Amino acid sequence: MAVTQQPQQPGPQVAELAQQVRRQARRATLKSLGSSLLVFGLTLVSVVVMWQVVLWASDLSPYVAKGPADVWSFLFVEEDAAENRAEIATNLAVTLRDATIGFVAGLLLALAGAIGFRLSQGFEHAVMPLALLLRSVPLIAFAPVIIMIFGREFMTVAVMGGIVVLFPALVNIAFGLKQASTQMLEVVEVYGGSPLKQLTTVALPASLPAFFAAVRVSVPGAITGALLAEWLATGGGIGGVINGYATSAKFDELWASVVVVTGVSLVLYNLVAILESTVLARMGMHPEKRV
Repeated sequence: MAVTQQPQQPGPQVAELAQQVRRQARRATLKSLGSSLLVFGLTLVSVVVMWQVVLWASDLSPYVAKGPADVWSFLFVEEDAAENRAEIATNLAVTLRDATIGFVAGLLLALAGAIGFRLSQGFEHAVMPLALLLRSVPLIAFAPVIIMIFGREFMTVAVMGGIVVLFPALVNIAFGLKQASTQMLEVVEVYGGSPLKQLTTVALPASLPAFFAAVRVSVPGAITGALLAEWLATGGGIGGVINGYATSAKFDELWASVVVVTGVSLVLYNLVAILESTVLARMGMHPEKRV
């Protein structure tokens, strides 16, 4: 007569150990989140304080130089504050759209290029020196050629914004893919795994800190590229109207636009940093310091 064995239930010690691991992971996640939020708040306060101190030290005319109180009044206190906010928000929406285009294009190309480096050393040796060289060249040097080739529409925004994001992200992600454990790669190879399998199962997960670092650096870079493309090519968004505000002596609009786009850039950067710290702490990994 056959005897059916019942599956053994995990003992109380195993269950208690699992609970301790979950508690430690939750504690590490909350600690990392709290630290990131504290840094975020201190960053915003520091920027505002430095802004006001620089205005006091430079002794500029209040007609030209606007402080935090002036910008707040322009956006929220004056009678036409609603119209002011609507104008700034419209221009900001265009800039964020252009920045998103450049961010996505540059990050996807960087990821594809880094994967190509991982799969082919010949490709890396041919392209990486060029990427490092172009990383040090100011985008404004390429702008006339880019505008001549692609015109003053969507493609110019994608190319100029993508270039700002591409090279720093490419170097970061490629560096991260090289941090994969050699032992783990050999285990996958012994069990018949192809280089692509090694990439997807070992290298890409190990490069997550470097990928987050690339995303974090790319956010303000994409906004900078969008502003430059708008200023030199499309004429839309905040980058396109800044020069008009300056020449028309609309200093309230000028300062409000600069403050808003800078504030949004800081917020997005720190949101990515908070997401990075939370995810990596949950996974037991450490943020990548290389930028």
